[in-house]
Amino acid sequence: MAQREKITGLVKSALGPGFALLTLLAIAGYAVLGPTGILAWGDYQATLDERGMQLAKLEIERDALKNRVELLDPAGADPDLIGELLRKEVNVVHPDEIIVPLK
Repeated sequence: MAQREKITGLVKSALGPGFALLTLLAIAGYAVLGPTGILAWGDYQATLDERGMQLAKLEIERDALKNRVELLDPAGADPDLIGELLRKEVNVVHPDEIIVPLK
């Protein structure tokens, strides 16, 4: 009987540290293998590079649109741009003009 109580006491005393050890191992495994873990950093770098290229393209497009907005200033709009927009958007042309669409 004393042997059984001794074993039971050992199991009870090891239960707390064992649970703590398993918890720490689970946290460490998640830190390494989880979706935001150390192994996911390579994917993040690839995504960051891809988004950087997208950002550069969007900045170029934004600058082009900003330039067109500045050309459409009501105080002094560019006559060539106004003529282009009238022909393109409103379909207004002179009777003697010929439109050749370029694609």
